[in-house]
Amino acid sequence: MVAIVDPDEDLVRRVGQGDPAAAQTLVSRKLPRILALAQRMLGDAAEAEDVAQETLLKAWRQAPKWTPGKARFDTWLHRVALNLCYDRLRRRREIPMETPPDRPDDGPAPDRTLLAAETGAQVDGALKRLPDRQREAVVLCHYQELSNIEAAALMSISVEALESLLSRGRRALRLALADLAPGMKPGMTKGVGR
Repeated sequence: MVAIVDPDEDLVRRVGQGDPAAAQTLVSRKLPRILALAQRMLGDAAEAEDVAQETLLKAWRQAPKWTPGKARFDTWLHRVALNLCYDRLRRRREIPMETPPDRPDDGPAPDRTLLAAETGAQVDGALKRLPDRQREAVVLCHYQELSNIEAAALMSISVEALESLLSRGRRALRLALADLAPGMKPGMTKGVGR
């Protein structure tokens, strides 16, 4: 078995030894990506923040026990975040509500144009409607910028299975967002999802 080269190995070791500067570096390096992953998977900023915080707490607790060379720490961290997202998604389906909860205003930020906000909302909506595994593949490869090999390992599937999920996810996104690109036929490959 070949040992895996992990760019975070020294940092994790230092966090495990209680180094506060290393812990701060770990948070500043990992928080933005974990937060973005959770936001894309859950579509809710408050829940995404909770998942990111819980993920980093698990990382801090795992650091003293981390065994280098078995897996990359970043891959493990993404898996923890995905599992926490799926736990929350399952709970959403299990709790029926008579009335929907109050939600914060999802309107555009002052510095964004209305059109960009509407487009972003349409893309987010289309992404949320994808089956869970297709959404996970798209988020990992396109938003988290993982390679197909890394994303496949993280999802515990073959690269070919990942590519199939990506292909179906992209196709569904192109169909759902065809009205965003006037004149673009649903089967065309340029534009959305690439």
